[in-house]
Amino acid sequence: MTHEHIVKSYDEELNRISNNLLRMGGMVEVQLAQAIQALVKRDSELALRVVEADERVDELESEIDDSAIRLLALRQPLAIDLRETTAALKISSDLERIGDYTANISKRAIAVSQFGPIPPVRSIPRMVEFAQGMIKDVLDAYVERDVEKALDVWRRDGELDEMYNGLFRELLTYMMEDARTITSCTHLMFMAKNIERVGDHATNMAEMIHFLITGRRLDGDRPRGDDSSIFPTPDAPAAAKDAEA
Repeated sequence: MTHEHIVKSYDEELNRISNNLLRMGGMVEVQLAQAIQALVKRDSELALRVVEADERVDELESEIDDSAIRLLALRQPLAIDLRETTAALKISSDLERIGDYTANISKRAIAVSQFGPIPPVRSIPRMVEFAQGMIKDVLDAYVERDVEKALDVWRRDGELDEMYNGLFRELLTYMMEDARTITSCTHLMFMAKNIERVGDHATNMAEMIHFLITGRRLDGDRPRGDDSSIFPTPDAPAAAKDAEA
């Protein structure tokens, strides 16, 4: 009887962690969509709400960390149970970083709204839509324990990198042709890099889900297509840096 109680309690704790992960995932998906809506519509109030909402994502990550660490300390899980717990820690960290990127995008959307509209803004939503699809599919792979779906997300990261490269080149062209666009284009470069990094974190989650399901790490290098660092940026040297903060 005692054993049954322990198992049930353990399952309940795992379910609580899983549910919080999915809540985090849903929140960052919404925040990413709203951040880009704020950019396109030049809506500073919406952008500020996205920045403020990031605090709740951080709180959920802390709750997941506390629950997972408590499980590790008290239950000392093995095999699949251990992978379940460590995967939750890793995935929540990736989701928290995605939340940070949506906040960064929103802050820059406020800055961009102070300048006149420029055509490359239209390319950003396409990148975001692709990144959102990666997040949705990797969360579905986690729920369904679908290793093939996780692998599909892993393979798509290179395509998002290519979108970033294309937008990077487009923005450079605008800056070289019209120096008045340098500030707003630089903000867009950082935003595009944030979106590319969202894809990287979705790919991290895909790798973790593969390990969770199979017990093996993925072999080989992940697909990559970001070659922006090879392009000279004489008019905006900071634009190619990774906007992590």
